[in-house]
Amino acid sequence: MTATESPNPLHADLDLYSSVAMAEALIADQRLAVEAVYAAHAKIAEAVDAALPRMAQGGRLIYVGAGTSGRLGVLDSAELHPTFSWPQERALGILAGGTKAVFDAVEGAEDSHADGIADLERHGVNGHDVVLLITASGGTPYVMGALLAARRAGALTVGFANNPGAALTAGADIGITLDTGAEMISGSTRLKAGTAQKVALNTFSTMMMVSMHKVYGNLMVDVRATNNKLVARTVALTKHATGATDALAASTLQACGHNVKLAIVVIKTGLVASVAAKLLEDKGGSVRAALGETAS
Repeated sequence: MTATESPNPLHADLDLYSSVAMAEALIADQRLAVEAVYAAHAKIAEAVDAALPRMAQGGRLIYVGAGTSGRLGVLDSAELHPTFSWPQERALGILAGGTKAVFDAVEGAEDSHADGIADLERHGVNGHDVVLLITASGGTPYVMGALLAARRAGALTVGFANNPGAALTAGADIGITLDTGAEMISGSTRLKAGTAQKVALNTFSTMMMVSMHKVYGNLMVDVRATNNKLVARTVALTKHATGATDALAASTLQACGHNVKLAIVVIKTGLVASVAAKLLEDKGGSVRAALGETAS
């Protein structure tokens, strides 16, 4: 029996706990998830460094999983476009059982090795892609099938599993073990195993976006202004980065199509938007490079 499936000996009487004691115990157990991800930080950094050249070649981030793990992959992929303007077609969330499985359990979907192969092949996985395979057990047949298809296609494979010595982490190009141990409710990996996966995926994708110049300092300068809240955020970000007034930030953003990066370069350099846009393009989208700034 794997660690994630084993009953937790520390909480054999969970159903007898008071509400306060149960809340304390569940939250304390979740802290172990962050510790498990922290222990794997060097492997996550290795995965980012290996993935970046594929993205420079136009590759995609493809998340694959079943159940909770798959839903977490779908969530991470969906958030990259509004947060960082990452092209939607370059962040795919593939879930055993398809879209229906986001909302309803599709019984048996995770057990099909053949479906994992077929779903990856249907999406035309190739050597420029980075495939993130996520499973608590580390041996889910659907995910292992996807791993096989991804490796055949020459994609970079990164496996996330919560059990040490898992087949997935052994078979992936880079295996990341998030050793969260037994769950408080035996086998319920939506608890700290899922939390660890969420933190690890969030860390990986955020590092990727920062490294691809989607962030200036720690400012979200590639945000998509798709609603009133985000329009206000673009003004605040531009003001913070440049020291401009509300009026100058707003008018410059208007002239720049609410592109925060471009507005920052326009205000800081005094260039017109078209010239500033060409400068940004020549500098690979890096605001720092466009402004001639160097790391301190």
